[in-house]
Amino acid sequence: MTHRLVALTVASFFILAGLPVQAQGLRPSTGSALATPVARLAPDVAQQADFIVAIVNSEPVTNNDVQREVQRVMQQLAQQRTPQPDRKELARQVLESLINQKAQLHQARETGIKIDEAAVDQALQNIARQNQIGVAELERRIAAEGLVLSQFRTQLREQLTLTRLRERDVEPKVRISDLEVDQYLKERQSSNDPAAIEINLAQILVSVPDAASAEQINTLQAKAQKALARARAGEDFALLVGEFSDASDRANGGQLGLRTANRYPPLFVEATQNLTLGGISDVLRSGAGFHILKVLEKKGGGILAMSVTQSRARHILLRPSAQLSEAAARDKLAEFKKRIVAGQADFAALARDNSQDGSAAQGGDLGWANPGMFVPEFEEVMDRLAPGQISDPLVSRFGVHLIQLVERRNTELSLREQREQVRTLLREKKLDETYLIWAQDLRGRAYVELREPPQ
Repeated sequence: MTHRLVALTVASFFILAGLPVQAQGLRPSTGSALATPVARLAPDVAQQADFIVAIVNSEPVTNNDVQREVQRVMQQLAQQRTPQPDRKELARQVLESLINQKAQLHQARETGIKIDEAAVDQALQNIARQNQIGVAELERRIAAEGLVLSQFRTQLREQLTLTRLRERDVEPKVRISDLEVDQYLKERQSSNDPAAIEINLAQILVSVPDAASAEQINTLQAKAQKALARARAGEDFALLVGEFSDASDRANGGQLGLRTANRYPPLFVEATQNLTLGGISDVLRSGAGFHILKVLEKKGGGILAMSVTQSRARHILLRPSAQLSEAAARDKLAEFKKRIVAGQADFAALARDNSQDGSAAQGGDLGWANPGMFVPEFEEVMDRLAPGQISDPLVSRFGVHLIQLVERRNTELSLREQREQVRTLLREKKLDETYLIWAQDLRGRAYVELREPPQ
């Protein structure tokens, strides 16, 4: 695993101050978020004669400011193997983004928004947890990436300031009426665009070698038919994937991921288009071998899910303290896992005796959960588990966890849940639109003097 620090960026990193969470310590309260940074810290650009490229409300934006951000973006795109944009055009876009940021920070200062040291400290702790390291190690890596800690803290303070400003000035303006929800649902029901339909499939692949004989092919086909019969008899599909599938996605229960239909092979789309949620296809033959597909999700209109895959998990949570370091908590949970796997201990019993949250009395059982109910660092690990599997110890913002996935199921959303999902979707869309208008207005009211173009 790489030890590169995930980066703080103007465009993609907005940390909210610590918000209250529900009793289990895993479900963030409505509206809270902690964005995970997405790229490494860019090193300083090569030192050169610097000059001012713009003035925003008496504050300068320098050529080095622009080039540093351009270099960071180019590095990120290279890591993602994304085609590189024209550097001059990218520099122009970066300059405009920095001008907008300066204008917003000016507005925040003028209207009394202040971020105290405690909030910055909390943000540092959050980043350290996301990177599965301590704060001291985080500070060491910041230095290794070419930034001094004071610069990093300044960037954090600015991002917290921008978040507070948007929470105060943008979010209260966004309201979604019942009429808007009704209209969206009506339009969605009348949409027949295949590209607007998203599906999530799980597969069992019984691969067939290129030079297989007829006898080998028949044997492999019989194997696939056996898997199909057991799946249709009600056996857990994810367990059958582990037993029969030769595909690389077997560790994830065979899930291929939610994507638009035109991003799946036509063979898969045709075989599942008339299946309901939870439906299982016949055995399909492709160049790779024999496939069996199960429909996990279907979304029409590009977003709205009529059903969700729910997970039921249990966990043991240890909270680091003066008496129990994070490393000691990891070691303790690792020992628990070893004992459970060896049949020497029971997960629920260990949870009741050791877990430090409200689920302990239930043997760590967290109940059925929809996607998005747990914090990302917890949910990402849980989603990779097959039923019955136990994770390695992991660190979240709440402590150190040991997770066991008990089971999964597909369930239809109630009408109320569908409407709330639509309301959330429409609110996010309107929030983006409202933010753009608000940012353009601030930009228009700021004093901006453009000087030499960035080079």
